[in-house]
Amino acid sequence: MKFKVASGLQIVTSTWGSMNDPVVILLHGGGQTRHAWGSTGEKLSQSGFYVVALDLRGHGDSDWDTNGDYSIEAYKDDLASIIQQLDKPAALVGASLGGMASLSLAGDSTTRDLCSALVMVDIGLYPNEEGSDQVIKFMSSGKEGFKSLEEAALAISSYLPHRKKPRDTKGLEKNLRLKKDGRYYWHWDPRFIEGRSKSNVSNYKENQVKLAKGVGVPTLLIKGALSNVLTQHEVDNFFELIPHAQFVEIKEAAHMIAGDRNDIFAESAIRFLKKSVL
Repeated sequence: MKFKVASGLQIVTSTWGSMNDPVVILLHGGGQTRHAWGSTGEKLSQSGFYVVALDLRGHGDSDWDTNGDYSIEAYKDDLASIIQQLDKPAALVGASLGGMASLSLAGDSTTRDLCSALVMVDIGLYPNEEGSDQVIKFMSSGKEGFKSLEEAALAISSYLPHRKKPRDTKGLEKNLRLKKDGRYYWHWDPRFIEGRSKSNVSNYKENQVKLAKGVGVPTLLIKGALSNVLTQHEVDNFFELIPHAQFVEIKEAAHMIAGDRNDIFAESAIRFLKKSVL
């Protein structure tokens, strides 16, 4: 399914289930695509939800913004536009960047009615700065592309040593694109990284604190036990401002929880959403 949002961009999605069921929207992290959720969409639909997994603007098969606008506000506006087209509130499951956009919508007085529940996947009000810098460093390392899928797989294994390297690299084709020079490149707009600045991050943090105080829907914070992006400091800040939130920590998972332990992650999300939305 494709949505044309208020900005004019086309956002590409994958969907599962019946449109008559409560809506759950899956929002991936920066540099990922809708395929990062693995089998989560199918499992959620089997539990009674209509699931929509987005390729955020500048990622995957969705349009790139001509002005390079990849601000949290822009992602929030795209999300609000899609929910309005679906014509009923949605439970938001957001990983990292997707979680930040989801919280922005859930806490804003002009859009919070569009959200029925909030699941933050390894992200607090904002990411741990040191951990976030490591993520950005990894994403920037692929600027020159990879000569093969195997080389890309080795780069991922080096960044995520706790995760077993897949025997079959074909799945990486969903996140990489083979260009005319014969090299594989991550399928996201490089300006997504280039537009990141210390001043933008500072302003964003201040705004997220204000928005967090406005989150009233049922909320779940899921943390990867090995994460360097959501540390105990960020967890404490989160519960200070959203005290009604629930918490789950998943062992043997780092920042990419859905990929590390998809089975346990899906079970945790389904259990929470059944109690909160159905």
